[in-house]
Amino acid sequence: MNRYGIEVSLKHSPKLDPAYLPLYKFNQAFLRDARQPLGIAVERAGGEMAVCETFIHGTPEMREADCYYVNRLVKTILWMKGGFRIYVRGSEDIRAYLSGAYAAGGCQEFDWDYMANVFEHPFEVVSCDVLPQAKDSPKAIGRHLDGCRIGFDAGGSDRKVSAVIDGESVFDQEVVWFPKTNSDPDYHYDGIVAALKAAAEHMPRVDAVGVSSAGVYINNRTMNASLFLQVPKDLFDAKVKDIYIRAITDTFGDVPYAVANDGDVSALAGAMSLEEDNVLGIAMGTSEAVGYVDPQGRITGWLNELAFVPVDAAADAMQDEWSGDIGCGVKYFSQDGVIKLAPRAGIELDEALSPAEKLKVVQKLMAEDDPRAADVYSSIGVYLAHALAFYFDLYHFKHVLLLGRVMSGKGGDLILDTCKSVMADEYPEIAAQINPTLPDEKFRRVGQSAAAASLPEIVK
Repeated sequence: MNRYGIEVSLKHSPKLDPAYLPLYKFNQAFLRDARQPLGIAVERAGGEMAVCETFIHGTPEMREADCYYVNRLVKTILWMKGGFRIYVRGSEDIRAYLSGAYAAGGCQEFDWDYMANVFEHPFEVVSCDVLPQAKDSPKAIGRHLDGCRIGFDAGGSDRKVSAVIDGESVFDQEVVWFPKTNSDPDYHYDGIVAALKAAAEHMPRVDAVGVSSAGVYINNRTMNASLFLQVPKDLFDAKVKDIYIRAITDTFGDVPYAVANDGDVSALAGAMSLEEDNVLGIAMGTSEAVGYVDPQGRITGWLNELAFVPVDAAADAMQDEWSGDIGCGVKYFSQDGVIKLAPRAGIELDEALSPAEKLKVVQKLMAEDDPRAADVYSSIGVYLAHALAFYFDLYHFKHVLLLGRVMSGKGGDLILDTCKSVMADEYPEIAAQINPTLPDEKFRRVGQSAAAASLPEIVK
């Protein structure tokens, strides 16, 4: 396979997507002959900094390949860690290219605008002679089991709440809701409050509230979240940024609370169930939600929005409707990935069905051992093998916990088995270091909302 003059070889391609070109493989091939040093740093809130030392070719004939490689690299760093300022050392041409890409009308306009809003700071690309020093501020979070706690988990299709007393769940509730299609933030607020009150009825008191929610949260504030996709910006600023804080304090007064990204809470729940750290959690549902607990059992404060990290370098890779970019994880590791592949396997899906209903159709076929459905899930397993090699290069995790409705049933088993088999053959050194697993019964007992309940510390 050839892309921008870079020859890429791979042993395993998805049966239903033979043009799939793993970005990790492209990057490896690109770097084999790249000799010109290039430094990239990305600054985020609090002076935290991601730093990458890499190489480009630096020749006119390889400029297109250089620009593509750096474009995907910067996008990966932005959505893995977040940031509003890019520092470039070693190439004025690359700096100028990135400056044009990350601007109004540029090819990465979505990322430029998104990051500026999240970090409440204008986005910019600057030159430097010396790269800033890397800086992270990981923090211990969760694993607090004492007292009467509520854990709330806000998903795109349903909301879950748990009442937890001294680490044991005494009440669980799951309610279907439609946050992504509702433009009135009072709809979301009322749903959150209703869930909190339902849980509170099953405890003598409420000592603390923890929230797990899709999106980006800084200091418990909602900076951006697809749950509120239809809410106008003025109402978002007025009613959504502090929606969880308001819902908790309006309902229970001055109790400890904490709001965290649902991916981080998934990773925390995994770490709690495994009684291990250095865990990457990947939930494949409405989107791809990812979280990470480091070797010291801390969360990093990174965005971990791998749904928008590119994994496919193919020229005709699937486009994400929200960001407008192609080849990003959301189209491979979510129900959209199943829906994309089903027609290629000869499975006709009724367009009147919702995405979740389309997934159920394929799941039913898989439960009946339909070979067409098996082709869908095995193809996703190949995607996942290549992506996990890439993610390992970024995080150096030990455990991978695979969650979400896409991973349920026989389909999830086939994804995992295929992934392990492909990794062992294509990336044996990485395969020997990581442990991809599905949730066990202990995880189900701990659960997402119960892990969310453990987020805040009760100061006595």
